[in-house]
Amino acid sequence: MRTTIPEGATDVRAAYQKGFQDDGLLLVFTLPKGDTEAFVRKLRPDNPLSHRARPLSSAGDGEPTTPFAHLGLPEPEALADVTEGPVCTPCQGDLNSLSAAVHPLDAQHSRVYLRGVD
Repeated sequence: MRTTIPEGATDVRAAYQKGFQDDGLLLVFTLPKGDTEAFVRKLRPDNPLSHRARPLSSAGDGEPTTPFAHLGLPEPEALADVTEGPVCTPCQGDLNSLSAAVHPLDAQHSRVYLRGVD
């Protein structure tokens, strides 16, 4: 993904899934809330990430090509209070797409989900 995991990250999990045409890449970690905004800014999204208060109604309709269940985590689409969006600016031709989702775990920490397609 060519993404640097921040120094303060904990509970770092990653997976790589070889696909027929495209490969799936997953990276998840927990950050203190104060570090989360700085990390997202470094991803340089073309547009601000959007906030979603409720889980997506289509979250249970099918399994994603590269599910976060591989890492023992729920899909960000199935969670409430998520800030998400595409952040492919840093892809620099290495990835077809990269998306980020941020979900608060408690008052001090957030979980950052990154899903890439190569």
